[in-house]
Amino acid sequence: MTELLTVAEFKDRYKISHSAFYRLVATNRIPIKKIGRATRIAVADAEAWASSLPTQGGGASNG
Repeated sequence: MTELLTVAEFKDRYKISHSAFYRLVATNRIPIKKIGRATRIAVADAEAWASSLPTQGGGASNG
């Protein structure tokens, strides 16, 4: 069975705002599942989104 997060759990886990979450949904960057009126996000989808984010700093040196 697929583990699902609520919108609140997703926002807390990834420290994003309510409006940022719905921008991700609107631009199809994070898929959602509707169960009745409830909105859920698969943990696998959340982790895939998080791993696709760019990283800052720590770049390898060329010397």
